[in-house]
Amino acid sequence: MRRQDITFEDKDQALRDDVRTLGTLVGELLTEQGGEELFEIVEAARLRSIRRREGNEKEDERLVDLVSNLDNSLALEVIRAFSTYFQMVNTAEKVHRIRRRREYLQEVGQYQPGGLEETMVKLKAAGLDVDQLQALLQQLHIEPVFTAHPTEPTRRTILRKEQRIVRRLIDMLNPTMTAQETYAAIENIKLEVATGWQTAEHPSEQMTVADELEHVLFFVTDVLYRAIPPFYEDIEAAAKRVYGKDGEGIKVPNIVHFASWVGGDMDGNPNVNAKTIRSTMARQRSLILDLYYRECASLSAKLSQSSLRVAVNEDVLQRIEQYRVEFPNAYHAVPVRHRDMPYRVLLRLVQQRLQATYDDAAFPYESAKQFRADIDMLARSLVDNNGQHAGLFAVRRLLRRIDTFGFHLVTLDVRQDALLHRQVIGECLGIEDWLTWSPADRAARIVEAIEMKDPPPVQQSIAARKTLAVFQAISFCRRKYGKEAIGPFIVSMTQGADDILSVLLLANWSELHNRRGEVPLDVAPLLETVADLDNGPQILNDLLRNDLYRGHLRQRNDTQTVMIGYSDSNKDSGLTAARWALQNAQLALVESVKEEDITLHLFHGRGGTISRGGGKTHAAVLGSPPGTVNGHLRVTEQGEIINEKYGLRGIALRTLEQAAGSVALATAMPLHRGSDLPEWHTMMQVIADVSRQKYRGLVYDTERFYDYFRKATPIDLIERMRIGSRPSSRRSGGGVNDLRAIPWVFSWTQSRHILPGWFGFGSGLAAAAEKFDVEAFRTMFREWYFMRALTADVEMVLAKADLGIAEVYSALAGDLHGEFFPIIKAEFELTRELILKYSDHHELLEGDVTLQRTIMLRNPYVDPMSMMQVDLLKRWRATGCEDQELFEALLATVNGIAQGLQNTG
Repeated sequence: MRRQDITFEDKDQALRDDVRTLGTLVGELLTEQGGEELFEIVEAARLRSIRRREGNEKEDERLVDLVSNLDNSLALEVIRAFSTYFQMVNTAEKVHRIRRRREYLQEVGQYQPGGLEETMVKLKAAGLDVDQLQALLQQLHIEPVFTAHPTEPTRRTILRKEQRIVRRLIDMLNPTMTAQETYAAIENIKLEVATGWQTAEHPSEQMTVADELEHVLFFVTDVLYRAIPPFYEDIEAAAKRVYGKDGEGIKVPNIVHFASWVGGDMDGNPNVNAKTIRSTMARQRSLILDLYYRECASLSAKLSQSSLRVAVNEDVLQRIEQYRVEFPNAYHAVPVRHRDMPYRVLLRLVQQRLQATYDDAAFPYESAKQFRADIDMLARSLVDNNGQHAGLFAVRRLLRRIDTFGFHLVTLDVRQDALLHRQVIGECLGIEDWLTWSPADRAARIVEAIEMKDPPPVQQSIAARKTLAVFQAISFCRRKYGKEAIGPFIVSMTQGADDILSVLLLANWSELHNRRGEVPLDVAPLLETVADLDNGPQILNDLLRNDLYRGHLRQRNDTQTVMIGYSDSNKDSGLTAARWALQNAQLALVESVKEEDITLHLFHGRGGTISRGGGKTHAAVLGSPPGTVNGHLRVTEQGEIINEKYGLRGIALRTLEQAAGSVALATAMPLHRGSDLPEWHTMMQVIADVSRQKYRGLVYDTERFYDYFRKATPIDLIERMRIGSRPSSRRSGGGVNDLRAIPWVFSWTQSRHILPGWFGFGSGLAAAAEKFDVEAFRTMFREWYFMRALTADVEMVLAKADLGIAEVYSALAGDLHGEFFPIIKAEFELTRELILKYSDHHELLEGDVTLQRTIMLRNPYVDPMSMMQVDLLKRWRATGCEDQELFEALLATVNGIAQGLQNTG
């Protein structure tokens, strides 16, 4: 891809203008803040980078020579300059996405791909009438699950600046703006850019769990709280436009809820425990109560109806009298001139009851249902007394928010490693060789302990006390914040039914049960490695054949959640084998419960990168095996992906509508993807098997490869970064096995190899192409949705990788460079060659001009930072990794490269 090939279609000219405007602002900023020297170095680096990519690099003007051995302080400024440019391009592209969505909504008969109207049109064309559409909506349940991400350091301060820049750019879309108004908008954008430049990008201290929580909740309180009502209004409007008068009767249920792992994910993180579970839920409740309090104040200002002008339902007046007794001071604080405004008076008193709830004072709301009843009372009174256009719209928006966020804001999942539970169970049962027992024997003994009500020992280790305290915290949070406050208990590295039954025994020991001994907790196995995915159906069958567990499921509405992990399966076997194993595992899991009369919900543990299951969620849903969606989507969202999908209200609405549309289509039309032939599965099995052999042969079976990885990537830097509360390794030990998937992928991405996202795919394709009929192979490549989606993802990774820069990193490994880099390069070239051959493309991403342009726009700024990172890494390592100034500069390169490449960890 050459830079002169960057094209902007007519529909994208506004994006080009925004990129040019913001790019000019950044150039002026650099001169103003850093002087001519900084601007000239950045501009020279950009031009040399372009020439390098186009093969026109001059020997005396090499990029690497320009950016090497810069003074530490100057290096830091150059990196910040590139990072600022990325922030502006990212912002311009987000504004363009909002602009394009608006244009589609304004054009009658033009439906945005993946939008709600297009979805309704497809459903109607497939024969769904209004009653069937209503039944389909009742079936939908979408739950994004936000997780902490140790490679997402963006401060909330910077995020808010980005939001304000976007608002100014959107304001400038108004064709009636005067020259003075445009000038003011530009000056305000300059203010945000310049103050962002003068703000430290990284927190000065190690991030705590509380910091991670505040980061994630920013998107919930500042964006999603506002976006949820319009989302439902858009569904109702689409139903009316597509189904006409019949569509006016559609009642859209609450189909979206949100969950989080921050504060509840203990797996490998010693900083999360019972205390953080309690403090997390307390913080979330305080935030949502504050939002409700402020919205009630806003409603109070709007609902000025006087009892002299309009009637009010009797139950509203009775509630005022009740609250007048409970909160006399609040009632008397209402100005006398407002006393004949019953809605305003009631809302002031509702605010006081919210305050009592916040303060844990007398007469609080015991549940969100009680609060909702008060607001619903207002809505009914408005309906009954000519208030349809006198406040009902705003009151219904608050009702949507209460239904979505309750008093808990987001559901908190709890996760722990199965091995730790095994150790605690063995200790508490007094069985020293517990870990050597077979899973079946352990399961039988656990069932016996539950049925016999065996108590835990009085004397317990610290690990046992901490584990039981977690279940006590869960019990407390369910009582205080509601049943929706705590989500499933997720058991990482589940290897047998005993790992799930262990949770029920620990819950019994912690008094997390009702009088009948029922544990009010969903327990979800997390199947992470390829072997675990293969064993998943057997684990599930063992559980369902267990009478005690079957009884537990009956009181959980006969619903079982199984989480499938994309990260560790990829780290274990490479992208291709992992994707195929995940595809087969989903089908096998669904098949295994077909005769069991239970509902199976699959929970997708996706990361930000392709190699961790990233990519377009709606495309993944549409590509799911038939029968695996069934109206339900629960998926993790991490780090920079949260900002990308939910950072702005317009983008969040688009994200939610794409998710809802894809789930609706996959549920109503499970065979919509067309052909899926058995011979294609046979071909894919060969591709997956050979790919896995190639990947594991290098990563796990080749001596000294781990040493190469540690030298040829900045993993030693990433392990020391202050931007996450979680250690980089799951368990103590060394090697790839114990390293977490996030730092593994992040390190390869930073070094531009991006090896986990493609390595082995080329060898797999070559083997299959040789074994099967060439025409049949090409047909599979062209027509099978699964293959097209996999190839598109690999193609994107190849386009973002740069083997020329990767080679510079690889040289840091000394003599290991000559041993391993030729293997990596050969597989890269083979993969690229075969993808182009069988997709009939001349260059990567030929079929996705938008993504191609996105990458080309950023490359001239990513490449110099990569070269600088190599130089700084070499110098830092030479100091024994002790030089703090070099470390700070390196941190800036990590952040800058991550922003430039976008989906990085």
